[in-house]
Amino acid sequence: MAFNRERGFQAPPPPPARDRNFQSVNSSGVGRKNSSSTSLSSPSSPSPSIDSSNSSIDQSLAVSSTCHGNQDGVGFTLLNGETIEAAYDVSFLCPFSGSSPINGSLKITNYRLYFRPHKPEYPLILDIPLGFVSRIEKFGGARTPGDNYGLEIVCRDIRNLRFALSRDVGQPRKDIFEALNTNAFPISYKNPLFCFKYREQYHVNGWNVYDAVEEYKRMGLDNESWTISRINEKYALCDTYPQILGLPSGITNEELFEVAKFRSRARIPVLSWIHPRSMATITRCSQPLTGMGGKRSKEDENLVSVIMEANAQSHRICIFDARPKLNAVANMGKGGGYENEEHYINAEFHFLDIQNIHVMRSSLGKVKDMCFPVIDDSRWLSNLEATHWLDHVKQILAGAVKIADKVENHKTSVIVHCSDGWDRTSQLTALAMLLLDSYYRTLTGFQILIEKEWLSFGHKFNDRIGHGDDKHNDADRSPVFLQFIDCVWQVMQQFPNAFEFNEYFLTTILDHLYSCLYGTFLYNSDKERKEQKVKSRTKSLWSCINSKRNLFLNSMYCAELERDLKLFPIASIRYMKFWKGYYCRWNPRMRPQDSVHLRHAQILTLRDQLQAKVDELNRELMEKSRRNGEQNSQQVTSPRKEENPHSNISSRMDSLNIV
Repeated sequence: MAFNRERGFQAPPPPPARDRNFQSVNSSGVGRKNSSSTSLSSPSSPSPSIDSSNSSIDQSLAVSSTCHGNQDGVGFTLLNGETIEAAYDVSFLCPFSGSSPINGSLKITNYRLYFRPHKPEYPLILDIPLGFVSRIEKFGGARTPGDNYGLEIVCRDIRNLRFALSRDVGQPRKDIFEALNTNAFPISYKNPLFCFKYREQYHVNGWNVYDAVEEYKRMGLDNESWTISRINEKYALCDTYPQILGLPSGITNEELFEVAKFRSRARIPVLSWIHPRSMATITRCSQPLTGMGGKRSKEDENLVSVIMEANAQSHRICIFDARPKLNAVANMGKGGGYENEEHYINAEFHFLDIQNIHVMRSSLGKVKDMCFPVIDDSRWLSNLEATHWLDHVKQILAGAVKIADKVENHKTSVIVHCSDGWDRTSQLTALAMLLLDSYYRTLTGFQILIEKEWLSFGHKFNDRIGHGDDKHNDADRSPVFLQFIDCVWQVMQQFPNAFEFNEYFLTTILDHLYSCLYGTFLYNSDKERKEQKVKSRTKSLWSCINSKRNLFLNSMYCAELERDLKLFPIASIRYMKFWKGYYCRWNPRMRPQDSVHLRHAQILTLRDQLQAKVDELNRELMEKSRRNGEQNSQQVTSPRKEENPHSNISSRMDSLNIV
């Protein structure tokens, strides 16, 4: 809809309650007109349009190159590098369609499972990346009556899928089970993940989004107190830290190596963020190895003191331990511990009472039981309370607010750590930086925040997610990153106009956390990713995101108004909301009737039209002023800006400029 000078702007029509291009859709899949539709529907989405409840594994994002037609003449699009490994006739036991199974065709590729009903009256398609699969279980036996014989697929995105199989010899359950396991868990079968085969080309390179040196320079380094150091260039200091670090300039390399001996996993205090005016800093590390004997390190105590003195506006430093005190004391028996305030000059110490990864894993399991497949309305609130999920989210957010308050309002530098400094520490530092620095609330800035505080500083994505691994009961599995994204969503609910990106951006990140389509979240550390040559062998998620930026923009965001805004959300349980748009998106009763994402897209279109009009009027005013100036240059002097009526009009129009 281009601007027409005679007719002006015409606002796009409001979206219908339901997309007329689609019939009714079951929440376990997506109904599409045909496989080559240009709709923005996600293959694994429960609704026909992208809205706040949708999945984001979107074929409009991951452009495909090959079409495969099934026996009904209806095809689906294969990605570059994707191949069909097996095809079977099965029955889908949909938890929302009554008791009758839906007969259809199941195709298994090296990237996804794809189910389409044989009868067109069932508007349901399952198109699910196999990276979503957590485990595959058999149910029923050869003599089990009815449809209680088949396979159940448990997914990481809160849902389960059940397929009933025939007991006929021509459809052995063992073959389907093995085909699914081999392609869903390639690492367990010593095969590469699909992202190493994916060969799509994007016009932007997401691997170039984050440059450590440029980010430190943006924060004002080098300065008299902090320097950009390459001491870890060969990972000799710490193999789970990045090669480039922000460190106090008054500390020698020898001292840093001594500090590394005193900190768990050699994760010494390093810079995460520095306040542009007060020079108060957020630094991160791991627990000190005090043990039961109360060991000390003069080098460590000196480093903490130097960090404190680098901030001239405060003569105190605050150390935040993310753990409950009881857990920190228990770690002393394993050689860990926490700082003794008597040994660290002018230091104050706070425990933030955030539970460990095992508690969080159990809590998410209860959330899944509550949300899928049946939601008990009569016990919704009591079931939600029993999960303690919002309690944990609130505790993490409250800790980040305390850190931000110390830095911004008290102008005091802080040190943040948990046990090893790669789970709760990443949650807290990243959230605090998001609250204090509006740059991280932009689409690009948030990508940099994830690259810096999560990926480069060694959050164990491989251990916490288990990409391509069939060990679903591994004790290292935990939804640490999911909780961080949930906390970001909570802040967005309280400050909806402070973020350049929208909710769909967050669900896209979470879906591709599991999909194994991109190499962004692979492995446990920067060192491992470099050893596996991830950047040269895989595509970055940010390539996909940045090639389709408009899909992820918040139509109500205005950069000029939000540039210097510091956010202090109310971290109280009464302000916490359950993210139904993510956790309940597979239940049709929880699906919004209207497409929020479509409305945002329309607002963005209208905004672009208004901006085009502003630009055109400004050009006309400038041209008119130039012509008038040439005519009158010999007679009168130019009027002052405030006396120029055209300038006033231009200024008023400039105020509409939305960046």
